[in-house]
Amino acid sequence: MPMSNISKLNQLQEKLLNNFQKNFPISPTPYADIANSLGITETEVLEALNELKTNGIISRIGPVFRPHRLGTSTLVTMAIPQAKLEEVANYISSLQEINHNYEREHYFNLWFVITATTEEHLQTVLTNIEQNTGFKVLSLPMLEGYYIDLGFKL
Repeated sequence: MPMSNISKLNQLQEKLLNNFQKNFPISPTPYADIANSLGITETEVLEALNELKTNGIISRIGPVFRPHRLGTSTLVTMAIPQAKLEEVANYISSLQEINHNYEREHYFNLWFVITATTEEHLQTVLTNIEQNTGFKVLSLPMLEGYYIDLGFKL
């Protein structure tokens, strides 16, 4: 995420990002619960989150599960020419099986995680990505797991 976007956060957006990365309410009304804890309306919460998404500061709100708790997953990388990187990254982000993707300064410059219901489903997604982008994927399945807390305070 560009640093210029982070500097434009208002106080509510910063609270939403800092306070609910890890403690998102698990209930039938999570946004109302967040609003109640902040002393604002559910509409204000939804509008602030929508603005964060519109401005590219967040891409989605949803759970991140430990690998292989639900189905199967793999880390994937691709070598994409710079001129095609944004187009391919946007396509990758549009797939429901993608947890997140990011650019790295390396020959293999696009990285993402695929989570699928079965190994067959995962292989189908990998094949579809190659067919739809014209670029090869390199699947790097996890051999040994390590827990890293990815939450961060802004």
